[in-house]
Amino acid sequence: MRSSVLIAAVVLAGLPLRAQDARIGVAMPLTVTGQALATQRLKAFDPGSSNRAAGFRATAYPTLQLGEHWYAYSAVQVSSEPFFFYEAYYPEREVEAKVLQGFVGYTWTAERKAFSFKAGKLASAFGAFPLRYDDAANWLLDQPLAYGSYLRMRPDQLPCGVNDLLHQTQYREEVEFYCGGAESERYGILPVTLYGLPGAEMGISWGRVDARLQLTGSSPANPQSLRSASQAMQWTAGAGYTIRQGFRVGVSAFRGPFLEESVKPLLPAGKSIRDYPATAVGADVQWAAGRFAANGEWQWSQFAYPRYQIQPAVHFAYAEVKATVTPRVYVAFRAGLQNHGRVVDRRNRAADPFQPNRQTYEFAAAYRLNRFQLLKVGYEWLNTQSASGTHDNVLGVQFITSVTSLSKAIR
Repeated sequence: MRSSVLIAAVVLAGLPLRAQDARIGVAMPLTVTGQALATQRLKAFDPGSSNRAAGFRATAYPTLQLGEHWYAYSAVQVSSEPFFFYEAYYPEREVEAKVLQGFVGYTWTAERKAFSFKAGKLASAFGAFPLRYDDAANWLLDQPLAYGSYLRMRPDQLPCGVNDLLHQTQYREEVEFYCGGAESERYGILPVTLYGLPGAEMGISWGRVDARLQLTGSSPANPQSLRSASQAMQWTAGAGYTIRQGFRVGVSAFRGPFLEESVKPLLPAGKSIRDYPATAVGADVQWAAGRFAANGEWQWSQFAYPRYQIQPAVHFAYAEVKATVTPRVYVAFRAGLQNHGRVVDRRNRAADPFQPNRQTYEFAAAYRLNRFQLLKVGYEWLNTQSASGTHDNVLGVQFITSVTSLSKAIR
């Protein structure tokens, strides 16, 4: 599978490099990033290892225009580990390829209104950051916590109660619950995936209003492939309103099962995984004026398990600001938080919070060498409740090359 993806990318890259408008044609924008990290996170698994690592990420976006309204789109990522900041904690050192998206779509537009439909492997319709999941579009180097930090919970094991959640602070890497389930090791779950989900989505815009509805075969908090026995249909919805040019506010939500097949025999009699869903709501804002721009999101996510009166829930939020100093230089800053709520189990044992809260602060400066290449240097501070020191801080450098003109008109 991985080799076929790479071969397809090479074939498309070999097409004549001239952007043309056409009713039938192919295009393949490409972003390639080289990165260097310096952080003590790299010593989490092996204290004797180096605190420096180099990595790369290449993302290609092959697109086939199939007429005035129909098209096929895909996004293919090849990356080394560790590349993303959260991967620096874990021992894997490999190169892997992933199909992030791959779908067939239909669009119709008219004056001040539009309609779209797509089916296949889709980016989640929850939140706003998935639209900027590209190193050339992300102002900083890391991702906001909800998209780039493992939540220390498992969908393939059941916790016995509050103590199971509290005990996770004793483990640096793996997450383990004690009331049954899968026996494999697991690091937790990303609250919102940046990888695709099999499903279908309808979107509309009318004047200043836009809306989307997505039906998928698994949760944005626990994506599953079409071959997985743990698939479960669920919905994600979002909407936005553009107050004026450069100023938009939005909301989104999702709900559906997130537990996996391995826990079904362990559920209370008469219950199914649909009785224990993951639920999330969020709000986002985008603003730009002159040399300045800003983005922000707030999210609340709850993950239901048996044996709890008050279920585990987490708040995430971030705000980021970008200032263009010159046409070639900008600086950006992001502040984020991850707050764990209060939980109460069936035995009336309680914890508030059920895991340590966290805050991040990241600063980056960028220099655009030319219209294809961007150099970013950034530093991230990670503060964890009841922990001190600079062990989790990260210094990073990215060199990004973007090519948007790979295209071929067929007709």
